[in-house]
Amino acid sequence: MTTAAITATLDTAAIRADFPGLQTGDGAPWHYLDSGATAQKPQSVIDATVRAMGADYATVHRGVYARSADMTTAFEAARRRVASFIGGAEAEIVFTRGATEAINLVAHSWGNTHLRAGDRILISTLEHHSNIVPWQLLRDRVGVEIDVCPLTADGQIDLDAAERMLTPAHKLVALAHVSNVLGSVLDAPRAVALAHGVGAKILLDGCQAVPRLAVDVAALGCDFYAFSAHKLYGPTGIGALWARADILDGMAPWMGGGAMIDRVTFDRTTYAPAPQRFEAGTPQIIEAIGLAAAIDYVEAIGLPAIHAHEAALVRQLRDALRGMNDVRLFGPEDSAGIVSFALEGIHPHDLGTILDEANVAIRAGHHCAQPLMDHLGVPATARASFGLYSDDTDIAALIAGIERTKRIFG
Repeated sequence: MTTAAITATLDTAAIRADFPGLQTGDGAPWHYLDSGATAQKPQSVIDATVRAMGADYATVHRGVYARSADMTTAFEAARRRVASFIGGAEAEIVFTRGATEAINLVAHSWGNTHLRAGDRILISTLEHHSNIVPWQLLRDRVGVEIDVCPLTADGQIDLDAAERMLTPAHKLVALAHVSNVLGSVLDAPRAVALAHGVGAKILLDGCQAVPRLAVDVAALGCDFYAFSAHKLYGPTGIGALWARADILDGMAPWMGGGAMIDRVTFDRTTYAPAPQRFEAGTPQIIEAIGLAAAIDYVEAIGLPAIHAHEAALVRQLRDALRGMNDVRLFGPEDSAGIVSFALEGIHPHDLGTILDEANVAIRAGHHCAQPLMDHLGVPATARASFGLYSDDTDIAALIAGIERTKRIFG
């Protein structure tokens, strides 16, 4: 299928009209190529959160009045929506502030309980800091050791190397399902099989996967899965941790307060079952409803169509950049929705600043992946990351902006 045929499967003109953020203050098109950092929000999500914050607003789980009961119903329906979206069960979904908090929850609750000095954790070279630092903090607390799986020449996690590295001492494997810098897609079924083959649990960071790939945690067979709403066209301030029910049942609370208790006395406290045990305090009511609305929006379009659309844009952009002899491309050819590159003699920050003058927004920096930058031998990269609303006009504007930048720098 040609690029034109694939991109034609999405009516990007109609989709872009759903996103009020895709224009400047004076109504000009804004070529937003930073969806990997945070996605723009469709009007349906904005409307859902406004209703939840306004006419429908009340607390959940506590009030005996009708509106509180209605809001509780909507909040728990959002949990069911998230569960169905990734193929889990309702009782296996813990709402968190985002993927960062979800991974930290696993490190504190599961890690503190089940890991001991001498146990090992395997991560990879391309991980986001959120999938590195929590394990280092756990190492400092309990004495676990961290091993780092290398990458293949084209920027994939090298699972052949992982197979050689894994031993029965490894109790956890924690990997990005899709790299936030390189767009590399993990062979998740194989990674799960390798981890389980030595008796280890496996956590997948799904932040960049869920906006573009159909995820079924039951089919994958993983033990933990984390993602954030704001990269999925939903609100900031909420994400989810999915974990197998038997694992959640064996995890202690990591924060104390209201809503996560069964009975409190001054002598002792007993705790609510999962997932409430991990959701201390008033939850993200508005944000959960916005997340459910975002899932509705994405599923109405269809993840296979979104993935095909973004894959076509990746090929188009990589082909255009490959035609410039002063551009270095990073990552695999079949990266998922993300293209990272460096322009010879021009720092990515300078490129990003000049592009902004032409209403083109990219990310420039280390992308919270400094060890990966060290591996690539660069201080930073320029990153264009697509969303379901991206189209060839965004690529044309980016290429024109790069050419202008090169002229400015001589």
